[in-house]
Amino acid sequence: MLRGGRRWVARALSGEGATRAGSAASAAAAAIPLLPLAGPEAAGRERALSAAAAALGQGGLVAVPTDTVYGVACLAQDSRALRAVYRLKGRDGAKPLAICLADVAQVHRYCKVAVPDQLLHDLLPGPVTLVLERSQALNPDLNPFTPLVGVRVPSHWFVRELARVCATPLALTSANISAQASSLAVTEFQELWPHLALVVDGGPVGDPKKAECRLGSTVVDISVPGKFKVIRPGCALTQTVEILVKKHGLTAESPEL
Repeated sequence: MLRGGRRWVARALSGEGATRAGSAASAAAAAIPLLPLAGPEAAGRERALSAAAAALGQGGLVAVPTDTVYGVACLAQDSRALRAVYRLKGRDGAKPLAICLADVAQVHRYCKVAVPDQLLHDLLPGPVTLVLERSQALNPDLNPFTPLVGVRVPSHWFVRELARVCATPLALTSANISAQASSLAVTEFQELWPHLALVVDGGPVGDPKKAECRLGSTVVDISVPGKFKVIRPGCALTQTVEILVKKHGLTAESPEL
């Protein structure tokens, strides 16, 4: 059913003896908006951005397409929302969340950058997470156990515009239960829908037949001047290492690289 351009998906309320959507008859019913996203020039672009920003501003969790896999976002400066992300994922509290920014220039506000700006621009926007020393501008409740933070500037127009509209970093994690496969389509994480304020459907973001499409971003620690350490190989390891080593002369901490 369509309401104002949205497709609404019935779901059962959780945490009050209710079961999943298939048992909605025996549970209190609610509805989750699933927003189809045709593309950056679609008539619904502003509506989708406005709805997602409003949901985030109210402390909600929003599923979004990225340039790698589907993610779940919340406002990084909202401590309650951060705790909700960990509950949603069943995630170890010591496992850090990355932040998503609208532009490369914003990295300097939220991180202490020890590399040339050109290096940042050579890797971002793109399927890479750069780990840097965090600045005091970030919410201290975001990854309080580490002085570092992973930074993403995805090459997907929607999530970047969403960060721009919200005018604050988004905490971003993959849309799946921890230790399960990453999601390339919204139908692959339906078990999370009841806990989300909004699901933005940008269509498939990769080929489900190709395992490499589920690897997520390449995560590289560049917090130590002149060195880098691969935290997760991800989907862009070869080109990332080539840029770091051949163009910028960084030395890998891992001998196999």
